[in-house]
Parts: sequence; C-alpha cells; structure tokens
Amino acid sequence: MRGDFSIDLASPEPASSLVVRFLTATELKGAAAEDPAAFSMLFARIRDRVATLRRYYGAGPLEADFRGLGERAKNIRTVRANLRQRRIFRRSSRTGEVHGIGGFEGAAEYAGDLAEFAPWLRAACWTGVGRHTVWGNGEIECVFGS
Repeated sequence: MRGDFSIDLASPEPASSLVVRFLTATELKGAAAEDPAAFSMLFARIRDRVATLRRYYGAGPLEADFRGLGERAKNIRTVRANLRQRRIFRRSSRTGEVHGIGGFEGAAEYAGDLAEFAPWLRAACWTGVGRHTVWGNGEIECVFGS
C-alpha cells in the first residue's frame, strides 16, 4: 500500500471509458477463467480492499451502497482485454514451502457509466487489488476517458 488514502465518494467525475493496466500479477478471487478481469469482479475486490483498509486504518467504515454499486458494476462492459498469465512463486521463510502467487498482467478496456467508480479505482491505484498485494501483486494503473 502506498501513501495516505482518503476517498471522496461524493464527487464522481464524468467518465465513459477506462483502461486498467495490471502492472503486476493480479488474481481476483471469484473471477471466471474466461473473463478474469470482468469489471464487476474487479470492482468487488477494489470495494472490499478499500473498505477494509478504511475500517482498520482510517476513519471507520465507509458509508456506501455496496450492494447497489455491485449491481451497477455489472453494467460496465469489457471492450477488450489483452491479458497473459504470469507464474510467480514465493518461498516461505518460516516453513520453507513454495506457494504460487501468480496471476494475470496486461490491460483491459471498459465502457459504460464509470463516474461513480472513478474514486474507488483511483484509490486502488494506491492500495492494489486482489490476492497477494502484500507481496507486490495487484498493482494497477487507470486511464479514464470521457
């Protein structure tokens, strides 16, 4: 996690297109193999991570309509995705066991009404998203268009 994060969910910015670059291996728990970067799954993992970090390290729980956001995230469509699997392993210093911590890298382009998701996505550029972020996975970059 990089830096301080505060998130202003009350002032969304207009956006109708988005490119997310998955800079390090990313695994989104619950995502389907045929669409590992589906926006609804990406947003669900961002929402969970940001809300958890805020609850434990920030000003307490976020007041947001999580269910409604999740439903609206299903309306964002993937325009194209150029993703590749990356196999990465780490060795536990405590047990010596080797664990797979890989995932996909690349980019995905999304279209739809992205305004209310923009603050969450910007926060995720600082917090990372998905599994194994503590080992550097799930680093993303977002480029918005209108």
